[in-house]
Amino acid sequence: MTGETDLATMLRTLEPKLNPGDYVFCVVQDPAKIDLTQALMTFREAEGLTVILRKDLADALQLAYSFTAAWITLTVHSSLAAVGLTAAFSQALSEKGISCNVVAAFYHDHIFVDKQHAQAAMDALKDLSKKA
Repeated sequence: MTGETDLATMLRTLEPKLNPGDYVFCVVQDPAKIDLTQALMTFREAEGLTVILRKDLADALQLAYSFTAAWITLTVHSSLAAVGLTAAFSQALSEKGISCNVVAAFYHDHIFVDKQHAQAAMDALKDLSKKA
């Protein structure tokens, strides 16, 4: 399945889902010290391996972080070649003063927002979908 590419259809069918828990972004210099199967995402950068983990796991591993996030999944199956979806939802969140960190996976887009803005982000995304 290649996913949806029509922006209007994607916006109408966003169906954001707030996943339970708190999440953090950490940098790991020695990946062998953690079980990477517990990471939501990894990305290798020049400075180290960025991992997104549940906050309780990062705390147990004594990993440093500076941002506690809520994780929102857009349940629409968007294509990796789709144009405009990220711009549309980041604009909607920006208008509410909410920063977002985006991960595009094969089936869905995942948005990490400051934990304290989780409900406001959900409301903004639902409003965006209703207006589409």
